[in-house]
Amino acid sequence: MFFECSRLIDGNQPRLSNGITVTDVDGDGAFELVVTGYATNNLVLKWDGSRLVDIAGPLLADASGCAVAIAAADVDGDGREELYVLNSDRASGPKEMGDRLFACFGKHWLDLLAQPENAGMANRVAGRSVVAMDRHGHGRYGFVVAADGGPFRLFELSRRGRLEDAAEDAGIDLIGAGRGLLALPFLSDRVDLFACNEGGPNFLFRNLGDGTYEEIAEERGVADSRFAGRAVTAVDGPGYGGFGLLVGAWEGPQRLFVQRSGGGFVDEADPEMSFPGRVSSVIAADFDNDGYEELFFNLHGEPNRLFGWRDDRWQAIDLGDALEPKGMGTGAAVADIDGDGRLELLVAHGNGLGGGSPQPLSLYRTAANHNGWLRVLPLTPYGAPARGAVVTCTANGRRQRRSVCAGSGYLCQMEPVAHFGLGSARSVERLEVRWPDGMTAIVENPPIGRLLTVPYPPE
Repeated sequence: MFFECSRLIDGNQPRLSNGITVTDVDGDGAFELVVTGYATNNLVLKWDGSRLVDIAGPLLADASGCAVAIAAADVDGDGREELYVLNSDRASGPKEMGDRLFACFGKHWLDLLAQPENAGMANRVAGRSVVAMDRHGHGRYGFVVAADGGPFRLFELSRRGRLEDAAEDAGIDLIGAGRGLLALPFLSDRVDLFACNEGGPNFLFRNLGDGTYEEIAEERGVADSRFAGRAVTAVDGPGYGGFGLLVGAWEGPQRLFVQRSGGGFVDEADPEMSFPGRVSSVIAADFDNDGYEELFFNLHGEPNRLFGWRDDRWQAIDLGDALEPKGMGTGAAVADIDGDGRLELLVAHGNGLGGGSPQPLSLYRTAANHNGWLRVLPLTPYGAPARGAVVTCTANGRRQRRSVCAGSGYLCQMEPVAHFGLGSARSVERLEVRWPDGMTAIVENPPIGRLLTVPYPPE
């Protein structure tokens, strides 16, 4: 499936890398890949037409940090995404190093958590993942931090422009050994939240419609308390009643929870897919544009795995160069870096928290083919990417669904674009975009082979 093109990353030296997000850092309308570094600098990798070059300034590089996870979203409603960087100088419990919340004003970046008015919001508990969540559907996001040894946090901007922890108000301030986070509307009409835990049952929070949540993991069959959940992503499988949950475990069985009509989930991972391993991250994406997502398991110190929908079932398929049998995988993300309509895969390695080995980043492409494609970028009322929106594409009478990524895998966040492979289809009958507040827009017969930007509907 994949062939390596890591040579396209300028100055790609061995390092301890962790999380990755895809966002427009420099405000030019194109997305960059931001890679966190543990006891080394963060990277902002920009495609210059022939390679990826690091454009991080000293503040974003933050060479003294112990960065683990990262996510982007528009917190203040200015149309630009902020960056939340989760630092952890130890594996669990109290930590010395605080997190960063970088905001851009004009061309200058500022750490909001370093401002005197936000001093009380410093996060002093170790964590592993962060996800953007628009719980009210207003177009202004908060960041959920999965703590390890403390309650989950939800950082939002108050009307006075100060940061506050709204986790208790939202009803998500539970204590766990938080790992992967996933936020999208898969239980209700608003943004719900799933959280993997390593030392106990997973959490499943359903939005009650007013921005508050109830925890229903046991009731819906996804608590899975015997195993160490590590990573999660949403899956749009053929015949699924709603989004499925692909959950990767650390040295435990992998899960593919499929939602049934009654609202409960059933694990449909067969023995090959569920085989235990040290899974660091999981991704669902249509890499070959055949109209069906592939499921990528990034492992730490073991060969990676890839599954595709073949002959009406999930089957293991050849990874090609992305097998990485000795890769110390930590995080992975997808994006169409060069605008050719095919997704690239970036894999980070290292893991300073676990005493991992420095390794270079890995970049992979797939071979060109004649399959059609369409990419959809929904915007908030403020003009920022509408993370958590759901896009449905109908082509040749078949429907596909994608959620605009607010955070998934583990430590990571994919590009804020709904990517659809179309296979042999040469037209799309209909697109439906549904925003986190329930607002919808219909686009009939959209052009294919392009990135389609869909603004929030006018009142």
